[in-house]
Amino acid sequence: MPEIARIGEAFAARRIQLGLTQHLLADLAGVSRYSVQALEYGTGSVKLGSIVQIAEILGLRMEVAPIDGATQ
Repeated sequence: MPEIARIGEAFAARRIQLGLTQHLLADLAGVSRYSVQALEYGTGSVKLGSIVQIAEILGLRMEVAPIDGATQ
């Protein structure tokens, strides 16, 4: 599974767990509904700042880590 799809699924699952609609999440994060939808479906282009804002509302943290086997 591509990384963007895995991230999108995690965001969607958390949104649903919290009982939020895409529209409400977008309003709370100050982003467009399209950004939430594009992130969850792994389509389109979403600004990193928007992803971070959405993550904060969902109580998620974004981390950067080396890929297994990658040189540090």
